[in-house]
Amino acid sequence: MMTVLISLFIPIIAGLVYFYMAYQVHVVSQYRKLIFGELAYKKVFWAFLMFGVYFISRPLQMLNPYPWPMIINSIRQFFLMAIISPAILIGIFHWVPDEKGTPRSTVFAAYFVGLCTATIFILVNSIAIHSSKVIGSFAGLTLYDGAWFISGNKDIRLVVIHLLSQLISPVGFLFLAASYVRHKRHTHPLISVYTLLKLKWKYIEMGLVVFVIALLAAGLAAFLGSYYTYIWVIYFVAAIVAGLIETKGVTMPLVETPKDLIE
Repeated sequence: MMTVLISLFIPIIAGLVYFYMAYQVHVVSQYRKLIFGELAYKKVFWAFLMFGVYFISRPLQMLNPYPWPMIINSIRQFFLMAIISPAILIGIFHWVPDEKGTPRSTVFAAYFVGLCTATIFILVNSIAIHSSKVIGSFAGLTLYDGAWFISGNKDIRLVVIHLLSQLISPVGFLFLAASYVRHKRHTHPLISVYTLLKLKWKYIEMGLVVFVIALLAAGLAAFLGSYYTYIWVIYFVAAIVAGLIETKGVTMPLVETPKDLIE
């Protein structure tokens, strides 16, 4: 029973948190888009909205046996690696702007690398997963997950490739976004004008770092343990924590006595 409840509700809660974040970005953008630009808020809004869809759709891949866990997982990871993670990175580049702006080549490179890693992920999924296993049942509801190396011959090369592709996207992209925010919150000229801007960006950086650490911890647990019992719950719980931290950063005003919000 506990396995079923955790498997169903933690992803849903995570998805709702990111829908709330997207809503908060939408609300705040009505007043502050003149400072950071409308494009920045739009990109972050859509990135958070897609993250919400990614998380809340997790239970769908557990409702039916093979091949559906593999198919739905591949679709979800494609969006995470090829669309959402590059969108987060590019959104951060616009949110914490550089004086020269974000080059088109950077945008193209981010989405191209994301597409390549997502393609590799899907290919490895199709090679390694040929069955499914029951992970829990309650009140007539049975949950399934894809089973790796059902024949018993574990190919460590596939595990390494699978993890490395995710190390690039989303882990690498989110880490780069956090590093960029960290650099800019110490050097950006607007910090001298907007007294809370440095703290605001610190919350955004913290949220990204929490997510990165959780993804690394989950990957390490998968590599050292049994890959087909991937501890996905680690990064879903961390996503909730990271989402709440980033929401604090997004909604925080730029100065201690803001005049840009309607009372």
